[in-house]
Amino acid sequence: MSIPLRPGATRPVSRATAPDPLAPLLDLPGVRDAAEAARGGIDRLLGHKVLRRESAGVSSESALRGARASAALEGRDVTLADLRSGGVEDPVVQGALRVSAGLGAMVQTWSRAPGQVLARLHVLAAADLADGSGLGRPAVHAGPRLAGLFSLVTGPTSAPAVVVAALVHGELAAMAPFGTADGVVARAAGRLTGITRGLDPKAVSVPEVGFAELGREAYATALAGYASGEREGVAAWLVHCCWATEHGAVEGLAVCESLLRG
Repeated sequence: MSIPLRPGATRPVSRATAPDPLAPLLDLPGVRDAAEAARGGIDRLLGHKVLRRESAGVSSESALRGARASAALEGRDVTLADLRSGGVEDPVVQGALRVSAGLGAMVQTWSRAPGQVLARLHVLAAADLADGSGLGRPAVHAGPRLAGLFSLVTGPTSAPAVVVAALVHGELAAMAPFGTADGVVARAAGRLTGITRGLDPKAVSVPEVGFAELGREAYATALAGYASGEREGVAAWLVHCCWATEHGAVEGLAVCESLLRG
């Protein structure tokens, strides 16, 4: 079986030969079961009684914890207490915080104009890391591959949202279109995909924490497998993302319980 979207591909397989190019991904080893487990974890979170009255508070805390975890995956590990105090000046951490804070305003635009949102994500993530003239401007070589990715973001598919989010995340992290803060941008785009495709519409899970809990080495290994374009590597990445999503749902439940206890 060939992979419908391989790293380096310019666009998905044409509709003439594959009406839904992402559907076969569920037949890759372990993907279907992992996707169902992730969906179940998110559903348990969304059913928590705190979300009937405090979903905004849970989402806000989720954003903070997600920013911390995303920075940790870049090697900048700080405590939540330090983040709350406002005393962390590390540019990677600050970029992750800006990205998390800005996601809510991008939800409506992501599925219509992903290129515009991606540029904005990079401006937020890399404001203190890159020259201003390069902010939000992907490298020329990334153009065709980004066009293929954007067609996935805007197009319909029967593939579960967690799988689509994993593809978006993997493609952006593997191609590194900006050269700075690409990991932070990729994780944010994956999270946006999950929100807009109905996986976690309230943005109360914390998938970044899931990736951090599974470990930076495991994350790098899974991403390298995806970048290889090999069937087993792509499957391992999708499963890894599903596991991270499941862990992220548990983190969301912990936030709900902390709010319930006051």
